Amino acid sequence: MAGGHVKYRHLSRDSAHRQALLRNLVTSLIKDEAIHTTWPKAKEAQRLAEKLITKAKKNNETSRRIAQGILYNPHDLMPKLFGEIAERYSDRASGYTRVLRTEPKDTYSQAPSAILELCDGPKDMRFAMTAATVARDRRLGQPHSELTLKNIKKVTQFRKGGMAEFEEWVKKTGELNLGVVPSSKSYGDE
Repeated sequence: MAGGHVKYRHLSRDSAHRQALLRNLVTSLIKDEAIHTTWPKAKEAQRLAEKLITKAKKNNETSRRIAQGILYNPHDLMPKLFGEIAERYSDRASGYTRVLRTEPKDTYSQAPSAILELCDGPKDMRFAMTAATVARDRRLGQPHSELTLKNIKKVTQFRKGGMAEFEEWVKKTGELNLGVVPSSKSYGDE
């Protein structure tokens, strides 16, 4: 039946190629904690990554075998997955990854791009952007918008030492003077 319910994105690949692609993306995600790819690939890899991290939190023999079957270089990444990453998300029920839409990577195809990242990690893009926004608001003496307050709560809620680390990032980004335009002559002042 045409147009029926689809359980997953096929990504224009056969089953073996699609599984290899998703395994490769998840392996890169665990290794680098953030990857830049197309949006549909990121959404499919997000599903597999969430399941893998949930298995890592259980930390039993079955979950280790499943993770070993998914990761391409398990001997390098299993200690990180079952140690650092499982500990980071021990208090979080779900939502270990985040997909952020970006400008298209490829100017030829204009395919929708995205960044797939692990939340509360060292490369957490939303954490850095929220800190930069708070630093800008403080520098300009503006009150925080409702969205900024919501993002502050989101990025600090499950992070260990969340507010202290956030304030440190706000201080660092405030010292960078992001978004400050140096005063210069206007075009008509010559």
